[in-house]
Amino acid sequence: MLLVEDESDLLLFPPLRATWSQRGQPAQVLLSGWNAKRVVFGCMNLTTGHRLFQVRLYQRAEDFQAFLHCVHGHYRGWHVTLLLDSDPSHTAESSQCLADRLGMRLLWLPKRAPELNPMDTLWGQGKDVVSANKQYADIDEQVDLFISYLYGLSNKEVLQTSGVLSRHFWLHRILSKNFCLPA
Repeated sequence: MLLVEDESDLLLFPPLRATWSQRGQPAQVLLSGWNAKRVVFGCMNLTTGHRLFQVRLYQRAEDFQAFLHCVHGHYRGWHVTLLLDSDPSHTAESSQCLADRLGMRLLWLPKRAPELNPMDTLWGQGKDVVSANKQYADIDEQVDLFISYLYGLSNKEVLQTSGVLSRHFWLHRILSKNFCLPA
């Protein structure tokens, strides 16, 4: 089973996106308080679109390892291969040893190539809908809405919007040859 993994930071101060306002009037985005942060770990099955998420305070090796346990618990009995970037939390010796003990194979994406990871596209879409130009009362409210939005998408919607079903997806030939991709 081939899963793609990535993390995304959610900040209480919203990402600013293009928006409209009356000509000559700057758009207002009200901010207050301190900029709280959560890290959302996530993976997607590249053939089914099924997703798993886990929220953590940090993106350290121990946080990634907690996510590995989550993935292992969900896909127990499957041969799992995780396609991921070379973030220090992933490349830490303790993380690689845990993945090996859990029977997971880690495949590394090239450095500085987020466009190869469909999770990156999914994160951006979620932030556009849930987080852009709006500050929530607290970070946990924003995280709950963000996760709910991503889980609320159908598996096919996730595969389509993240680009996995495109004939131009860089793994398209491999996936269509070795797995049954949805039409």
